[in-house]
Amino acid sequence: MTVVVGYVPNPQGLAAVEAAIAEAERRGEKLVVVNSGVLGDYSGPSFADPKDLDALDAQLTARGLDHDVRQMTRGLAPADEILSVAAEVGADLIVIGVRKRSPLGKLVTGSTAQQVLLDAMCPVLAVKA
Repeated sequence: MTVVVGYVPNPQGLAAVEAAIAEAERRGEKLVVVNSGVLGDYSGPSFADPKDLDALDAQLTARGLDHDVRQMTRGLAPADEILSVAAEVGADLIVIGVRKRSPLGKLVTGSTAQQVLLDAMCPVLAVKA
């Protein structure tokens, strides 16, 4: 029994983590936090600083939550990383943060949240900041 959350160091990512913590505690399940760069870009804003990940790990440990924090460096798209980890651990729930985007913005740049919502093999909880 596992909850997987896609984490980026921004308000949407933090909202997703808070919702995932609540779900994992409510369900008594393990929490797996997944962070990745965008297609191998490990200098971009979505790739968390090690200090952020250490702080998150400490927060989860202090809450007594069984957890795993993973920073993926396989060069895949973030949605593919989240879905891959979810499949690997047999996730019961995936939690993702979403932000408002125009239809044109979704068409041009794609959407991690949209891909996770469409391709996940388990329920997905989408959280706004």
